[in-house]
Amino acid sequence: MEIWVEHVCADTTLAQRLLGRHREKHRRYHTVEHVDAVVHDVLELAEVEEVEDVAVVVAAALYHDAVYEPRSSANERASARLARRDLVACGWSVERAERAAEMIEGTDRHLGPPDTGTAVLYDADLAVLSSEPVRYARYVDDVRAEYRHVGDGAWVTGRCEVLSGFLERERIYATDTAQRRWERDARSNLVAEIEGLRGTTGSGADTGSRSTGPASEGATD
Repeated sequence: MEIWVEHVCADTTLAQRLLGRHREKHRRYHTVEHVDAVVHDVLELAEVEEVEDVAVVVAAALYHDAVYEPRSSANERASARLARRDLVACGWSVERAERAAEMIEGTDRHLGPPDTGTAVLYDADLAVLSSEPVRYARYVDDVRAEYRHVGDGAWVTGRCEVLSGFLERERIYATDTAQRRWERDARSNLVAEIEGLRGTTGSGADTGSRSTGPASEGATD
């Protein structure tokens, strides 16, 4: 609650509702723990990177997975709408609330941040990719649990496609600070995961038709 009071507003009623969303039973990775980690990394990066309005980035981090339904392809848009409404209700200007909403919508792909604040949010959301092996494995297991409705074959195909897409980027992290700290470990983790996934093919996995939406995207963040 300290982060909320310091960066969003003194009234914690909406913060309590937001916590309730992140405690929904179907969540395994996109939980309060994930939000705490993203906010922590946002604040660490903001100590080095020149962010114009840190509170906007923190608010975007708090709300970026507020709406999370693995079968939906509109989670980021719905989370942005909720953030826009709640922040204005907290007394924020429409302009600042809209800026946070725009950042949230961008987390569907983490591409082309228009400013440093957005870049910091994207990098903090993807910081998990650079985790040490035990934590990375837990992250993968938790995301897979959220997508248990997706068959193994479709999961392997979609997940490999998204991870390969990150590896094909010139850089995964947008800020120089995150790139220096996390890029090498993230690439090592992604390569290792892809190798492991490809090793499961041909072992009797369900190779039914590939799902569309978030399942086929591999739920990277």
